[in-house]
Amino acid sequence: MANEKPRSAIVIGAGAGGIAISARLAKAGLSVTVLEKNDFTGGRCSIFKSEAGFRFDQGPSLLLLPNLFRETFADFGTTLEAEGVELLQCFPNYDIWFSDGAVFRSSTDTAAMKREIEKWEGPDGFQRYLTWLAEAHGHYEISLQHVLHRNFTNHAQLAAPSFVAPTIALHPLESIWSRTTRYFWSDRLRRVFTFATMYMGMSPYDAPSTYSLLQYTELAEGIWYPKGGFQTVLAAIERIGRRLGVQYRLNTPVAKVLTGGPDGKTATGVLLESGEKLEADLVIVNADLVYAYNNLFPQEAENKSVGPTITSYAQDLSKREASCSSISFYWSFSKKIPELGTHNIFLADEYKESFDAIFKRHTLPSDPSFYVNVPSRVDPTAAPPDKDAVICLIPVGHLSTTHPASSWPSLVASAKKAVLATVEKRTGLKNLESLIIEETINSPPEWQKKFNLDRGAILGLSHSFFNVLSFRPRTRAKGVKNAYFVGASTHPGTGVPIVLAGAKITAEQILGDKKMEVPWEPLREWKGDVKAKQANGKRRGKLDLVRRPLWTDDWNLFLWGVIGLLVTIVLYLSGPAAYSAGARFAGGDW
Repeated sequence: MANEKPRSAIVIGAGAGGIAISARLAKAGLSVTVLEKNDFTGGRCSIFKSEAGFRFDQGPSLLLLPNLFRETFADFGTTLEAEGVELLQCFPNYDIWFSDGAVFRSSTDTAAMKREIEKWEGPDGFQRYLTWLAEAHGHYEISLQHVLHRNFTNHAQLAAPSFVAPTIALHPLESIWSRTTRYFWSDRLRRVFTFATMYMGMSPYDAPSTYSLLQYTELAEGIWYPKGGFQTVLAAIERIGRRLGVQYRLNTPVAKVLTGGPDGKTATGVLLESGEKLEADLVIVNADLVYAYNNLFPQEAENKSVGPTITSYAQDLSKREASCSSISFYWSFSKKIPELGTHNIFLADEYKESFDAIFKRHTLPSDPSFYVNVPSRVDPTAAPPDKDAVICLIPVGHLSTTHPASSWPSLVASAKKAVLATVEKRTGLKNLESLIIEETINSPPEWQKKFNLDRGAILGLSHSFFNVLSFRPRTRAKGVKNAYFVGASTHPGTGVPIVLAGAKITAEQILGDKKMEVPWEPLREWKGDVKAKQANGKRRGKLDLVRRPLWTDDWNLFLWGVIGLLVTIVLYLSGPAAYSAGARFAGGDW
C-alpha cells in the first residue's frame, strides 16, 4: 500500500492556492475534491456586489507579476485570453498624495518618470533612479529563478554555492528603506519607492531590500486589473479544474484532518463540522497555516503519536511575527469622483511613526497611510453609470492582547474620520461622507472570522528574513504524512502571483514524493516572459541569435587589469630605477 500511487486528494480551502493546486493535481490524474467553508470561492481574492449594483474586490485590486499568471495558464495548455480573462492596464500606476499638497504620479512612462523625479532631485536624481531600477531588475530576475521557482526543504540548501552566489545580490540583510537611501536623497522619493512593502504586510524599515522587485514590476510591466474583478482570474482556473474533474463543495467547513495508518501519523481524510467523514489518499491545506496547525491537525490530547509534535509546532507558530491586518471600507458613491484615479496612495506625514504604530504597537496609526482604489475608473462595470465604487484600505496592526476584537469598533470609526478628512484636505473634495450611499467594512475581527486568519493578519506570517525560504513553514506538513500546505504562510509566501507559484511548487513536490509524472514543464529554471517566449518561438532566425559580445564591460575590466599587471611586472624586472620612474609617471609626476 505504501508504494501505491494516490488516487484521491482533498483540498481544504478554495483560495488562490487551493484552486490552482486542485487543477494541477487533477491534470496529474487524481480525483480532487475542494472543501470551502464560505459560499464563494477565491478566499480573500473574491468579489461581492452591493444591493445598489456596485462590485467590489474584497482583497487584491491590482495585478502584478503578470508572467506568473501567464505561466500558470500555460501549464494547462491555455492562456488568460483563451479563458476569457481580459487584463486592463492601469495608467498611471498611482497618484501618490502628500500632506503638503504635492502629488507624485508613478507610471510605466519613462519620460513622465524622468520629469517627476527631476522635479524633486534634478538630473542626477534620474540617473540614480535608473541605477536603482537596474538593481531592482536584478532582485526581480534572481527571485524568480532562485526563490519563486524552487522549494526549500532544509537549511542546507541555503549554503549551496549555486544559491549563495546569486542571492547575495538580493541584499536580504539590508532593509528596503536603508537600500533606497543610496539612490534617492529626498525623503519624498524615499517614501515613493518604499511604500509597496505594505503589500507584503511589512514596514519598509524592516522588510528586506529584495522586495524592491514589487515596484520594479509595476514600473517595468505595469499594473493591471482583470475586467470584471480580480476574482475572474481565479474563476478561470476554477473552470479549468472543473473541466479536469475537480469537484467543489461550498458551505462545507472542515473540523479536523483525520490521521491513521500503522503509526497513526498518516493523513487519511477529513471530518466535516457536519459530522461527515471523507477519505482521501492526500490532504492539501489551503486554510490559514497557523490556524490549521492549531485547529485542524490532531493535538497532543487527541493523538499521542503525532499530537505532541503538532501541538509544540503550533505553539511556536503562534509566537511568530505576523503580517499586518487592515480596515477596509467598501463605499458606493452616488456620483463620480474624478479627482481620484484608479490607484491612490495617501502617505502619512509621520511616515516611520505610522509603521511603528502598526508593527510595534499593533494598532491604528494616529496619522495613517492608506490606499484608495476606484475600480470603476478603469472598469466601468464596477459601478452603475455616473457613479463610483471606492475601496479604502488602511493597514493596521493585527489582533493582540492590547487590541483585542472588542477594541476595533472605535478604531474603525476613527479610521473613517481620518481617511475622509485626509482625502478632502489633499484633493479639495467636500462632504464626501454625504455621497456614500452604501458601506461595507472588514476589520481585523471580520478577517479572522470570515477566513480563519490567525490574529486577523491578512497576509499570513511576516516575510522577515527568518520567516522566508527554509525558515518559512514547509509545504510538506510537519509530523503528518500525505499532508501538504499551499497558500500565503507557507513557501514561497503571500500575494496571488506568489501563491500561484507556490501551488506549482507544492504540486511538483507531491508528484515527486509519489513518483508520479509531472504533466507540465517541470520547475528547473525561470525562463523569462511567458508571452514573449510563446511569440518568439514562432520566429527564430540568424538575426535573433543572442550572443554575448567579446568587448563587454566585464571583458574590458579584465583586459585592463591584465595590462596593468603586465606593465607592473615589466617595470619591476627593468630594475628599481625604471620601476620608480614608472610609478612617478603613473602618479601624475610629468
